[in-house]
Amino acid sequence: MPPLAERMRPRTLDEYIGQQHLLGPKAVLRQAIDAQRIPSMILWGPPGVGKTTLATLISQSLKVPFFSLSAINSGVKDIRETIESASKQRFFSSASPILFIDEIHRFSKSQQDSLLGAVERGIVTLIGATTENPSFEVIPALLSRCQVYVLKSIEKEDLIQMIDRALAQDEYLKDRDIRVEEYEAMLQLSGGDGRKLYNILELITNYQRAGEPLVITNELVFEKVQQNIALYDKGGEAHYDIASAFIKSIRGSDPNAAIYYLARMLDGGEDIEFIARRILISAAEDVGLANPNALLLAESCFQAVKVLGMPEARIPLAEATIYLATSPKSNSAYAAINQALELVQKTGAQPIPLHLRNAPTKLMKELNYGKNYQYAHQFKNNFVEQEFLPESLTGTKLFDPQENGAEEKIRERLRALWQEKYGY
Repeated sequence: MPPLAERMRPRTLDEYIGQQHLLGPKAVLRQAIDAQRIPSMILWGPPGVGKTTLATLISQSLKVPFFSLSAINSGVKDIRETIESASKQRFFSSASPILFIDEIHRFSKSQQDSLLGAVERGIVTLIGATTENPSFEVIPALLSRCQVYVLKSIEKEDLIQMIDRALAQDEYLKDRDIRVEEYEAMLQLSGGDGRKLYNILELITNYQRAGEPLVITNELVFEKVQQNIALYDKGGEAHYDIASAFIKSIRGSDPNAAIYYLARMLDGGEDIEFIARRILISAAEDVGLANPNALLLAESCFQAVKVLGMPEARIPLAEATIYLATSPKSNSAYAAINQALELVQKTGAQPIPLHLRNAPTKLMKELNYGKNYQYAHQFKNNFVEQEFLPESLTGTKLFDPQENGAEEKIRERLRALWQEKYGY
C-alpha cells in the first residue's frame, strides 16, 4: 500500500491545497497555466509544500510530455539524453515538454550549464525545485531565463483541510471511526510540511484498534510520535526554519542563539557542508567589511569541515559561528553589488570611457583607446583623480560605508581622495 502522502496527492489544480498567492483565481502563475503559456521557472520553498506535485499538475494542465530528473543521481549525460528525448516529442504547434529537476540546487555549474541551450531555444520548459535560495545556488545565466516563484509553508487552515480531506476521502481511512479532537500537535510537529503532516496522521491511525473508535488528541500525538515539538527532519532535507534561525541569530549578534541552532542542526543530522556554506554566506553578507577576517575564518572552517568530518567538525563550526555572531556587522558590500546590478539592468551597457579601454591594436590607438589614462602609481599616494564610470553615470554612489570602526576608516580615506564627488 502506498503511503498516505502519495495516496492523497492532488490529481488536478483544483484539488491542490495552499499557495493561493500563486494559484488563486487571479494569481500570476494560475493565469499563465490557464493561458497555456508558462515560463521556465524555479519553485523555491521549504520541504513538503508541494513543489513536485505542482510541476506534475502543470504538465497535466498543458497536456505536454513530462520528464523528471533528480539532481542527486543525474549527471550531464542523463541531462543531455533527456533533452534529446524531449526534443523528439516537441511539436511546433504545442507547448514545449516540461523538464522537472528536483533539488536543482545540488546540480554543479557544469550540470546547470548543460541546461542553458535547451531552455533558451525552447526545447524544454524547465521547472526546477529547490529548498535553497536560488540566488546563491542557481547560476546567473540559468536564473535569468527563469521566473522564480516562492512557495510558502502550508498555512494552518490548509493543513487542517488536508487532515479532514484525508479522513473523509482516503480509501483506507474514510470508513474508519476516526475523530480529531485536537489539531495543534500535528500542526506543530509538521512545521507546515504537508508530507510530514500526512506521515504523522498515518502513524497515529496505525495505532487504532480493530472495531474501536480513534480520538486524536495532542497528548496521543506527542506520545506516539515520540519526538518533541522541535522535530528535526533527519531524512536529509534542508531544515528551512532552523537554518533561517541560525543565520538570523548570527546576523543579530546573539552567539547563544546561534550556537543553539547549530547544535539543533548537528543533532538532527544536517549535512555539515551545508552548515559551513551558510557560514560562508553569512561572513560575506552580514559581517562583510566590518571584519574582513570573518570571510577568511569561514573559508578555513569550510575546508576544516571537509577534512575532519563529524564529530570533530563540530568544533570549527562552533568557532566560526561564535566568531561571526560576535563580530561587528555590515552588509555594505552586499548592498553595493545589489544596487550595482539593479543599475546595470536599468541603464544597460553604457559605453566604457575611452581612456579606460585596452588598445592592443593600431586601429584602437587611432580611435583614442587608452588615451589620457593616468597610471595611479605614478602619483602621490598612488592616486590621481580621473573618471572611471561611464559618462552618463558619473558621480553615482553605490558603496556606502557603514558605522563601524573598519568602515569609518574606509569612509575617511574615500572622502580625502574624492572630496565631494561621491558625498563621502
